[in-house]
Amino acid sequence: MRFKTIVAILQNEQDAERVLDCAIPLASKFQSHLIGIHAEALPVPYTSATGFPDTEFLQVSADMSRERADKLQALFLRRIEDSGLSFEWRSLESFSGDSALTGISSVRTADLVVAAQRESDGDASADVDTLVYDAGRPVLVVPHSGPLVTSFKHVLLAWNGSKEAARAAFDALPFIIEAEKTDIVVIDPPDTLDENPEAAGAEIAAALSRHGATVSVSVLQSGGNSIDDVIQTRVAETGADLLVLGAYSHSWLRQLLFGGVTRTVLRTVPVAAFLSR
Repeated sequence: MRFKTIVAILQNEQDAERVLDCAIPLASKFQSHLIGIHAEALPVPYTSATGFPDTEFLQVSADMSRERADKLQALFLRRIEDSGLSFEWRSLESFSGDSALTGISSVRTADLVVAAQRESDGDASADVDTLVYDAGRPVLVVPHSGPLVTSFKHVLLAWNGSKEAARAAFDALPFIIEAEKTDIVVIDPPDTLDENPEAAGAEIAAALSRHGATVSVSVLQSGGNSIDDVIQTRVAETGADLLVLGAYSHSWLRQLLFGGVTRTVLRTVPVAAFLSR
């Protein structure tokens, strides 16, 4: 299995370098076609004190947007033109100016999407929360700071038996198969599973092993801690360099209840995170 089409979401100069630091080596490894996407906001109509359209303001706004787009395109081309990879650049416009949301139609035809982790709801990064929820494709979220690797040697798979976890596990097979090891972590398994706690992850371990993956199962108790804290502690303890997680929401009110674990991963996990739903 290979990721033959990869989309890189480039929202601003701050996150673009880190996204490309991940996307270009992956595209080279899998001999993928790499698509760079950036969107700018359409100029908002603005009237002067006299009630007439302020054409000067609109022109300045349009010029600033064009300059940002040109800078990111130049950055993308400078990084990839000598790589020998197949690539293309897509410069888009929308009312939101959010590259992730505006590029959804392109994203849905990709094998993998690479985007930057958000530091907070108010930062200038692309809306990766909505991207994960709406893309229908796996998203690799690049941490906003710290070491960045693309030869993932130790994968941590958070497994709870849900359809989202299953989707993530099998979407991530290209990484899991090539990793030196994959640690399947089951947290607080139901008492009804089996007297042997290892059975909680036994079937997914066997399925991944048939693909040639080297896997182990760890069953953990949260002990009153949040699931996201347990996962982050496990990442730190094992030295995992890729977290694979099924992204989910608890209800249709996803803006308020977009799974607590998922939201934490999209903000604070210090390693790359692979999410599917």
